[in-house]
Amino acid sequence: MEKKFIFKSLCALALVTFLFVGFAPTSHAAPIKLSYAFFAPARSFPGVQMMRWAKEVEKRTHGKVKINTYPGGTLLGAKNMLDGVISGVADIGCFCPPYLPGRFPLMEAVDLPVGFKSAKVASIVSAELYKKYQPKSLSKVKLLTVFCCAPGNIMSKVPIKSLKDLQKLEIRGTGISGKYLGAIGATPVAMPMSSVPESLQKGVIKGLISSLDVMKDFNFASLCQNVTIMNGPTTSFAVVMNKKKWDSLPPDVKKVMNDLYYEQSLWTGKYEDQHVVDAMAWSKKKYNVKIYKLTPAEYKEISSKVHFMVDDYLAKTKKEGLPGKQVLKDLYTLKAKYEKSFGE
Repeated sequence: MEKKFIFKSLCALALVTFLFVGFAPTSHAAPIKLSYAFFAPARSFPGVQMMRWAKEVEKRTHGKVKINTYPGGTLLGAKNMLDGVISGVADIGCFCPPYLPGRFPLMEAVDLPVGFKSAKVASIVSAELYKKYQPKSLSKVKLLTVFCCAPGNIMSKVPIKSLKDLQKLEIRGTGISGKYLGAIGATPVAMPMSSVPESLQKGVIKGLISSLDVMKDFNFASLCQNVTIMNGPTTSFAVVMNKKKWDSLPPDVKKVMNDLYYEQSLWTGKYEDQHVVDAMAWSKKKYNVKIYKLTPAEYKEISSKVHFMVDDYLAKTKKEGLPGKQVLKDLYTLKAKYEKSFGE
């Protein structure tokens, strides 16, 4: 009787075990969900790099990480992006250091008119400098990558074939670009990019200085059939993550993101350069846009006129006890190295 009871009990236990194991849903760890915010439209080149980075992280972690992107200022805007990431409104954010004057005094060197000819050189030089100097201004976040837009050139309604043609001409330019324009004789007019088309149509401005991808992305080629090559200031971007969120990630995920630091910087620079080439080809074909270059003597004159911005940077960083002189020395060395490497 006792043996029979034990046998029945074992059978019952086996049945329960079978039912539990056989029919219980398979347990899988939920993916790590991260939010990534950016202030400009998804079609802009920083928006494209955001999508590429997110997909690469998801792929390289085999789905362990899921990144939800929020372009177009849907989560955070240009001015509050960094602080929003610090406070945890977004886990990751792409922001523009020049939009926050005074907060990144040492790294302002990247945005000076030092004569970058391409986004890829500017981007990888920036990545090297940020990695070496680890600015305290980013101590509250984890830096994931940095990159730059293509150098600023002038798009205008009227031909600008010489520096003389530029004098007193109203050109849209903000921040460092505005100072640059003023130094070479133009009349800088500060306004958001969204106001540029109407201002061009009404004659408030005669042109703008920016990377040339906007000729197609914002259809400025329909309003500005002239481009003058200046190789003016570029604009830097940084992608950062909330520090607590970064600390909570497992080591293998951190490795994937760290491994993308330089790769993403260079990928974005190359993408931006090709985007400019494509935009200009489109502009020439559709609107017969003309491209002008100044004389070597005029470019040399421009360099002389805008050098005060470098001097101001050196004086400011020295006053604040920062190694601005060494940063600039490294910048020029790296710039020459990568220009040679990329055949510029």
